[in-house]
Amino acid sequence: MHGVRRAALAALARAGEDAPGTGPGLGRAAARLLPLPLPGGAARPDHTDTVYGVAGLAQDSGAVRSIYSLKGRNGKKPLAICLGDVERLYRYCQVNVPDELLRDLLPGPVTLVLKRSEELNKDLNPFTSLVGVRIPNHPFIRELARACPGPLALTSANISCQASTLTVSEFQELWPQLSLIIDGGPIGDIQSPECRLGSTVVDLSVSGKFTIIRPGCALASTVEILRQKYGLIPEPAGEPGH
Repeated sequence: MHGVRRAALAALARAGEDAPGTGPGLGRAAARLLPLPLPGGAARPDHTDTVYGVAGLAQDSGAVRSIYSLKGRNGKKPLAICLGDVERLYRYCQVNVPDELLRDLLPGPVTLVLKRSEELNKDLNPFTSLVGVRIPNHPFIRELARACPGPLALTSANISCQASTLTVSEFQELWPQLSLIIDGGPIGDIQSPECRLGSTVVDLSVSGKFTIIRPGCALASTVEILRQKYGLIPEPAGEPGH
């Protein structure tokens, strides 16, 4: 694993050389289209049921456009951002829940939807004032996110509306358009639909309330924390979000 981490980070540094305005070693091409194993997870901490994802620099408008083009993704479907630590979340989001709540759910297989801050690239999801945030419970991806000058834009490694992928061969049609492929091996039981659920997506942008946008793989544990520990009130979902 350490060898893979070094190779991936070295590739990011090479990709970013000579790119202006984004800091040394991690420029415009860095992580433009980078497939990664992302925890989609089960609620149980002794499982690592995950899906593969594509990541790019969220503050790079070209990288964001490339992700949409790669997947054939509807331009009105938002991308989440990925961070390495809860502390960095406050820079890109307006937080109206206790810090302890954030840390009860993150890192983990949950996407928290919050109001975005002015720091976030305006070309990322310009049609909404909200943004979904992931902090995966995966040491390599968190290390990678920490090494980048800003958040990663994140989505599943598949053609839009097709099933999530659990092996790199399952998204081989995307390979020619990717800067770097990291093969983490088969993830979970490839015969099990539950392993392809992805993260639980919950909207926390309204104080005192929560809305489940996507049930995902950690629904029961997420709802229990929000309702039982923090007394948040569930609200029905509107149109699909992140």
